[in-house]
Amino acid sequence: MSNNLLKGKKGIIFGALNEHSIAWKVAERAHEEGAEFILTNAPVAIRMGELDELAQKTNSEVIPADATSIEDLEKLFDAATKKFGKIDFILHSIGMSLNVRKGISYTESNYEYYMKGMDISAISFHKVMKVAMQKDVMNDWGSILALSYIAAQRVFPNYNDMSNAKALLESIARNFGYHFGMDKKVRVNTISQSPTATTAGSGVKGFDAFINYAEDMSPLGNASALACADYCISLFSDLTKYVTMQNLFHDGGFSNVGVSQKVMDKFM
Repeated sequence: MSNNLLKGKKGIIFGALNEHSIAWKVAERAHEEGAEFILTNAPVAIRMGELDELAQKTNSEVIPADATSIEDLEKLFDAATKKFGKIDFILHSIGMSLNVRKGISYTESNYEYYMKGMDISAISFHKVMKVAMQKDVMNDWGSILALSYIAAQRVFPNYNDMSNAKALLESIARNFGYHFGMDKKVRVNTISQSPTATTAGSGVKGFDAFINYAEDMSPLGNASALACADYCISLFSDLTKYVTMQNLFHDGGFSNVGVSQKVMDKFM
């Protein structure tokens, strides 16, 4: 790697919890490529996680913020402005379903949990961009990314209401991407990643089967969290200035395969 793809760039990374998190890997890679950034997560996640270790490793500051709270986001962006002036990139790596956590099936959804899940997993992305735009924190040609999954388009029964949250997340990226592009030439995209063994992902019922199936369906196999981080870095870099309002599949080809020979063989 060139080690300077993001030289001079500043950003905010939401959602790193531990070394299995995609956001954690993005932070490590961004640091290697010369970026400076603030790490943020919900206060409860910061208490649970190991974020201080990552902060030390990447020479970053940790600022707790609940991404569903406009007040918290305003404080976060004010701190970023004070530290960096304007910023160049934001990673939104946030997702949580209370219905999944509590083992409630999709057809039995608790609607209070459902709304909370939408707020945390999708509407928080709108809130992040709204506050960023209002406070004019983004440099021209900046890049904003969120992480998604193909369950936004296709049915994976146990992915539950997270599939609705991801569909909303992708729609917000397109719609906000239009306005941010017109306003500041800022690009907004989602990456639809292979199933990945993160703390968030592993909460889904039958997740190992999920991963093995995707592995056998994808010509290149599943993309790792580190490979996803590399893709994020390319989208934060100036090499992708005209990519916006896209949902980009990073899944070893899974999204375009009807059935693979490997999977067929299992039924022979």
